[in-house]
Amino acid sequence: MNDKTPPSRTRLQHLGRLSILIACVLIGAMWLYAFVFASRESINKIYDDEWSARAQTRCERAAQERTDLANLTRIDEDDPQSLVIRAELVDKATDSLEEMVNDLEADSPSTEKGLALVPKWIGDYRTYIEDRRDYANELRTGVLTTFSETLVDDVPVSERIGKFARENEMRACQPPFDLIL
Repeated sequence: MNDKTPPSRTRLQHLGRLSILIACVLIGAMWLYAFVFASRESINKIYDDEWSARAQTRCERAAQERTDLANLTRIDEDDPQSLVIRAELVDKATDSLEEMVNDLEADSPSTEKGLALVPKWIGDYRTYIEDRRDYANELRTGVLTTFSETLVDDVPVSERIGKFARENEMRACQPPFDLIL
């Protein structure tokens, strides 16, 4: 009987252990980079506090306008007239959003990053507004449907708008969720 382990198995064990050690070192290096060296800069942050404050104020006014339009009357999905009334409310709330977006677009940020990102955000908001208009038009057909919005890179456009607003301290500029039934 031979008490020795075959040499090929010993080499395989050493190679396996070395592979695990290398993998652990690489994973550790990745986390070290992530926590110590990686940039903490937000991709959406425009670094223009004055513009963000003006936008927040304008968005708060638009939010109040939409709150004033609130109608908590139950919608009878079998009554086409009830859906037309709902469509008119959606249009009025969307008009308020559109006026807000027009005002925000007319007030340019002062940073280079703001000048690059705000027009994209405005574009996303315009897409969201168009989705709301489409929804109102669907309601006018007499059929109660669920609000659906455009996906941009497989992400709902409202999520993109909201993330930009939150990262720039403009919480009132997040899209409203007034169309959820």
